Amino acid sequence: MSETGDFWLSCGHHLLDRGEHGGLVVTDEFLKAYLARPEMAPPADACEAERAMHRALLCDPRQPVAPGQIAAIADEDARENWELMVSWRDHIVSHATLEAAYLAIVRHDLRFPHIFLDQLVQVILRNILDDCDDAFVLRAAELLFRPQKLTSHAGSLVSADEETAASSSSGPVSPLASLLGLSTAAGIDVLNEDNAGMYRGRSDAFDMALDLTAGRRGLAALGDVVARWVRHLLAVDVEMDAVTELRDATLTWYVGLDADATRIGDALWNGDELDQTTRGLVVGLYRLTFADDAQIVEAARGAPTYLILAMSSDRILRMKPQNLITGLPIAHRAGAAN
Repeated sequence: MSETGDFWLSCGHHLLDRGEHGGLVVTDEFLKAYLARPEMAPPADACEAERAMHRALLCDPRQPVAPGQIAAIADEDARENWELMVSWRDHIVSHATLEAAYLAIVRHDLRFPHIFLDQLVQVILRNILDDCDDAFVLRAAELLFRPQKLTSHAGSLVSADEETAASSSSGPVSPLASLLGLSTAAGIDVLNEDNAGMYRGRSDAFDMALDLTAGRRGLAALGDVVARWVRHLLAVDVEMDAVTELRDATLTWYVGLDADATRIGDALWNGDELDQTTRGLVVGLYRLTFADDAQIVEAARGAPTYLILAMSSDRILRMKPQNLITGLPIAHRAGAAN
C-alpha cells in the first residue's frame, strides 16, 4: 500500500541539510535540538555556570567549550552530561556528514552512549528511506535502532518495540498485549495490508508490531533495509535473499546481525552442532550476494555471505547495524558519507 506524509519526525531529519553526495550535513538548528532536550535544559536549581553555558550554546551551538567551563558546573551529574554532549557535538561537526561521523565511530570503536548512536542510525535511515513508500520496509528499519520483544504464537513470530511493549496504560488489554504477556499496553497493532496506511502517522509512537515469521513479508522487508544501508554507507550493491535453513550451506563468510547471532555463527563456523534451544533463537537467515565480485576480498569471492539474525534467551532482539560495516568482506568502503 502506498503512503503519503512524513515519518519519524522526532529524529530531526528536517533540521539537516543534504550534501553533494546525499549525506546529511549538520546544521545549527540540529545542534540546538540536542540542547533543547530535557536532559540538557538546566533545572531550576542549576548553578549559574551551567545556565550561562547553556545560554551561550543556544546562541552559537558550535562555539568552543573549554574544560574549565564544564569543571565550573557544581552538579556532578550535570558535568558528566555536558562532557558527553560536548564530545558528541565535537565529533559530529568534525565530519562532512553524519554518515561519515557514524562510520568513524564504528571503524575506530569510539565510545558514545547507546542513545546517541541509536538516534544517529535512525536519522541516517530516515535519509536512506526518504523515497520509500512501503510501510513494511519502514517498520522493519526500526529494528536497526529500537530493541524488539519477540513472541511466538500460533506459528507466527511477532516483533513489538520493547519500550512500547513495556509501557503500561489504564486502558483495556488488547489481544496483542495478551499475546505478549502484558497486563496493559499502549495500542499495539500488528502491521498488515489493511492498516499499513496508518504507519506514517503513528511512526513516532513505535506502536506497530511486525510479523517476522519465515517466508513472510517482514523478513523480506528487513533484507531490503539492509541492502539500502550497505548501498548508502559503503557504496556497494548487494542482493538479499531470506533463506529458511543453513543446513547444507558452507559458511565461507558470515555476519551476525546481533551479539546472539554472532555467537551462533561462530559455533556453526567451528562445526558445532546447535541444540534445539539455540536453533530456536534464530529469527532470520539471509544469503547476501554482491553485484560486483571485484568489490569484495579474495577469500569471499565465488560464495555467498550469510547474515544471521537472532534473539536472546529472554526473547529480546537488539540488532547491531555496525556489524554490517565492520563484518562484510568489502575491499573498498566509501559511500554517501564522503
